[in-house]
Amino acid sequence: MKTSNLGYPRIGAHRELKRACEKYWSNKISMEDLVEVGKSIRAENWKLQLERGIDLIPSNDFSFYDQVLDTTLMVGAIPERYKNAKKSSKNILDLYFAMARGLQKNGVDVIAMEMTKWFDTNYHYIVPEFTRDQEFELVSQKVVEEFQEAKNLGIQTKPVLLGPVTYLLLGKEKEKGFHRLDLLPKLIPVYHSILKMLADAGATWIQFDEPILSTDLSEKEKEAIGKVYNGLTEAFPNLKILLASYFGDYGDNLDTVLNLPVCALHLDLKRGADDLDKVLEPGKLKEHTTLSLGVIDGRNVWKNDFESSLRLIEKAKEELGEERIIISPSCSLLHVPNDLNLEQNEEVLSTEVKDWMAFAKQKLDELQSLKILANNPDYKSQQLFLDNVASMEKRRNSKLIHKTKVKQRLEQLEAKDYNRESSFDQRKILQEEHLQLPLFPTTTIGSFPQTQEVRRNRSLFKKGALQEQAYVNFLMEKTTETIRLQEEIGLDVPVHGEFERNDMVEYFGEQLEGFTFTQNGWVQSYGSRCVKPPIIYGDVSRPVPMTVFWTSFAQSLTDKPVKGMLTGPVTILQWSFVRDDQARSVTCEQIALAILDEVLDLEKEGISIIQVDEPAIREGLPLRKKDWEKYLNWAIGAFKLSTSGVKDSTQIHTHMCYSEFNDIIQSIADMDADVITIECSRSQMELLDAFSEFDYPNNIGPGVYDIHSPRVPSKEEIIKLLQKAEHVLPASKLWVNPDCGLKTRGWEETISALKIMVSAAQQMRETVGQPSN
Repeated sequence: MKTSNLGYPRIGAHRELKRACEKYWSNKISMEDLVEVGKSIRAENWKLQLERGIDLIPSNDFSFYDQVLDTTLMVGAIPERYKNAKKSSKNILDLYFAMARGLQKNGVDVIAMEMTKWFDTNYHYIVPEFTRDQEFELVSQKVVEEFQEAKNLGIQTKPVLLGPVTYLLLGKEKEKGFHRLDLLPKLIPVYHSILKMLADAGATWIQFDEPILSTDLSEKEKEAIGKVYNGLTEAFPNLKILLASYFGDYGDNLDTVLNLPVCALHLDLKRGADDLDKVLEPGKLKEHTTLSLGVIDGRNVWKNDFESSLRLIEKAKEELGEERIIISPSCSLLHVPNDLNLEQNEEVLSTEVKDWMAFAKQKLDELQSLKILANNPDYKSQQLFLDNVASMEKRRNSKLIHKTKVKQRLEQLEAKDYNRESSFDQRKILQEEHLQLPLFPTTTIGSFPQTQEVRRNRSLFKKGALQEQAYVNFLMEKTTETIRLQEEIGLDVPVHGEFERNDMVEYFGEQLEGFTFTQNGWVQSYGSRCVKPPIIYGDVSRPVPMTVFWTSFAQSLTDKPVKGMLTGPVTILQWSFVRDDQARSVTCEQIALAILDEVLDLEKEGISIIQVDEPAIREGLPLRKKDWEKYLNWAIGAFKLSTSGVKDSTQIHTHMCYSEFNDIIQSIADMDADVITIECSRSQMELLDAFSEFDYPNNIGPGVYDIHSPRVPSKEEIIKLLQKAEHVLPASKLWVNPDCGLKTRGWEETISALKIMVSAAQQMRETVGQPSN
């Protein structure tokens, strides 16, 4: 019996990669320094897994930005617009970063590639772009180099490659007349080249990630899987291929994968437990195929239930024997924090709750423990097993988890609690009379730059080195400056800037009961962007107002309507580590009631525009369409529950970013937000097509410039995007805004970009015949 890991967090235990990348981007360290940090993180990860007894240790699971972009560079699928960036780049990593972040330097001005969510996670990947005459060539040998790097340390690894079918299907055709899967015959030779190099370097196991197998596939797509892996195993008979899908079961793709001549097949038994029984049916699994059992949750922080996992392992062992079993996490550990041992402050994370948890490092220990126990016929008497059973029992019976009042409030909900009093058409008249906004009203998504000064003062306050009143005075000063700045720029609907907030989910979780936190529980969201997700361990409620003070203070500084900023229930749920002892829908409704309390308190304080962000609605959509209706019913219901108690004259906004809406546009309309703001800049307004074809009834703010890139857009660029928007939607429905919050940007570029955005909006008003206010 072997243990295998599918991937390990690559940011470093103390976010070393984040800091190194950002220093490199700001010219504070050299490329050599950056490369050395990456090399150090990889070595540490490999050595740790070797020490923990992992038999199949992954390599090429490290990335300086994103594993899909790594594949794009590997196969040479570099969009034509980066031609000048390629010429001006001193090395391949600069070109790589230009594709991820855009580039505005030395006469080169190019936008970044599109970014979207990795299946139903909060990780973002860079979307590949394909043309009809697309050619592929081996450009980056990173996977071979990192395999050799580990080998030089005396560690034999299992290189990880994103499978060619998943890679193509995650991309986009940038012109009509072909399907991206048609490019497979051109792509496969590059994979052959890489596999030959790996085989020559001494690789024996190769992990191919094909998570697209957890989604609904057409017959053509299933046939492509068959052709690829039959061809690869025939061409490289001495390489042992482990085919991995995750985030769900194989569903009706199971027969396809069972017919493949791969050496090992991975099952995600946390999200697709039924697959094991199906695979073990007589005659299903090929005689020499090994099963990788994903029994440890790679997407959540809860300690593994050994009793449950060992039942699954024993079931497989009885049918296959231990030699054909690999014990694994359900997916890459990329999605969980690095090390629970770094959490030493009991005031932040109590000893009782900490005992229920396991981070990436601890999950490696769990793999080894399960291997030891599974090899012991008398495992139920072993102390290792008994300690785990006791921990599980303590959590189930903890008084911290269940709150009677919260449960009773949910039971008393009625249908009317989920709907606004009047239709949007009626509300819009009242809101226009009350707010008196011009055509193409301008606003931002909420946050303003979180400078080093802001972060330093927050850190000093949390450490007790800055008195509360001094910290409040500092925040008031920053909020005042930001309101004044927005008035000078000419924004129609200012925001308070969110300087008191660390993260759009963590900030709210810190003020809600049923949540706990970490000091070092960082997880990569995209590139150098790391988040520290809250942990929901019990029933959720709001003991006191969370945002009223700062929003009201900002409103007192201006006659313009200040927009209240909240995070929605589905996003708080999706971007937290959620308790696994009750349905997610129940937890979401508990959060929705807490947000509703905040919405009503803001309204009482005279806040007329309230934004409840739900960027995770689309992200949470199940991977198979048969499960969509159930999810959308409770997810949209939770948003409506959190916002429907306000007066008709109060304008409810929501924000969604990096999502495709075509297939759920009716559900987006059912949210009944007065204004929805969406990311549109990287897709060049493509996302608006869904809203146009559907005839979306409410107002829309398509993002007109990309805040995830450091470049400042030109006025002409924004006007061109607004003209595209006006071509598909009436001007009376359009708002003008960036495509996301501005917390990660610097002040200089923020001010420049917003001035250009406001000027573009003013010109658009003149174009349609309405003078600017």
